[in-house]
Amino acid sequence: MSTRIIVIGGGPGGYVAALRAAQLGAEVTLVEKKALGGTCLNVGCIPTKALLHTADLFRTAQRAATIGLKVEGLRVDWPTLQQRRANVVRRLVSGVDLLLKQAGCQVINGTARLQDKRSVTVTLADGSEQVLAADKIILATGSEPVRLPLPGFDLPEVILSDAALSLDKVPESMLIMGGGVIGVELASLYQNLGTRCIIVEVLPQILPNLDKELAQAVHTHLARLGIKIHTGAKVKSCVPADQGVTVAVTAQEGELSFNVSCVLAAVGRRPATAGLNLEAAGVATEQGRITVNDQLETSVPGIYAVGDAIGGIMLAHVASAEGTVAAENAMGQGKKIDYKTVPSCIYTQPEAASVGLSEEEALKAGYKVKIGRFPLAANGKALIEGDRGGFVKIVANERYSEVLGVQIFGPRATDLISEAALALRLEATLDELATTIHPHPSISEAIAEAALAANNMALHIPQRR
Repeated sequence: MSTRIIVIGGGPGGYVAALRAAQLGAEVTLVEKKALGGTCLNVGCIPTKALLHTADLFRTAQRAATIGLKVEGLRVDWPTLQQRRANVVRRLVSGVDLLLKQAGCQVINGTARLQDKRSVTVTLADGSEQVLAADKIILATGSEPVRLPLPGFDLPEVILSDAALSLDKVPESMLIMGGGVIGVELASLYQNLGTRCIIVEVLPQILPNLDKELAQAVHTHLARLGIKIHTGAKVKSCVPADQGVTVAVTAQEGELSFNVSCVLAAVGRRPATAGLNLEAAGVATEQGRITVNDQLETSVPGIYAVGDAIGGIMLAHVASAEGTVAAENAMGQGKKIDYKTVPSCIYTQPEAASVGLSEEEALKAGYKVKIGRFPLAANGKALIEGDRGGFVKIVANERYSEVLGVQIFGPRATDLISEAALALRLEATLDELATTIHPHPSISEAIAEAALAANNMALHIPQRR
């Protein structure tokens, strides 16, 4: 008799767990209360990138004359762009549905809660209930935006990131609460489309989890776009105005007031575990997140949890990796996940990406480090593409020259970072990166040059004396 596995949640953690479990011979039932694909496919990474792609092309086309193109009458067709976003989402969600069907997974649209350690109650759209028995359960319920208890936070002009992707029109102005990845990407998107954007970040730097040098490069780039950035600042209240909303901010430079069309609250996300009835099965939590061991098993043997529901690194690709490992462990394989090679990506133009330790993290961990930097101003492909302000930075262990972390700011950084992730996975050294032959002309050549630069051997920038 095959193992019966119930997966609760159809996002990138849940549906991947279902597919992998089915590959391994399990009888899989997946329960999703909204749409397959979860936040990422429906109101997160995919629709955001669909809009960013057009916004980036729009910005590039505005500079077309500098590369020998003449463009007249250029404008943003917002309804068509929104329709394209919806079409991209629809196609990918349909693809997930097809994959699950072909894998033999049963998909139930409904709201699931644990009844006990081995059964799940599902409330269907018509209000009826269905009880499902399982040998193993995988919880993949994702996360939800944090809502702050601020005066005026419930105003219609104060929106969350999902609503920011489907506005009726491009707003004239927008204040973004939060300078994390979501806030930075949406500020870049709307600024490029003509919105006057302001970022308010409570911490001393935007993108606080990034290497300081990389975060500063993104900050400088956004400022050049015209985005006003206030770090070490805090929103106090939002009140209705004749047009839009007035936002009171406490900043380093004093008390500030901004009148904007809307406010985007992008102050983080929290695990969406309410309503799961975890206590009925005895599943332990800590500050709302489901606690798991290194095999992603909860406090209850046979019940696993993955993705944003367990906190940690809230990224779609991490959820998918965890979903794979949880499914394999539910089928008795005893796997663990290596978080050392998780890349972080910011889809501004140019892009930013990092993997491994930042310079600050490496020093804090006790390493003696050497740093290799290579400016993309010296890279032929970057020069051709018109993005010359970027760089590749490699943090390496001084003693063994092992690569500890890589930061990239420039064209296709989110693709290039995979080479760096593989280098960390294989415990590669600077020499191994430098002697890997990279194609010319390509942005990737800068990775090899940065590896050489760590030993003052870069060929395409002047040597340090």
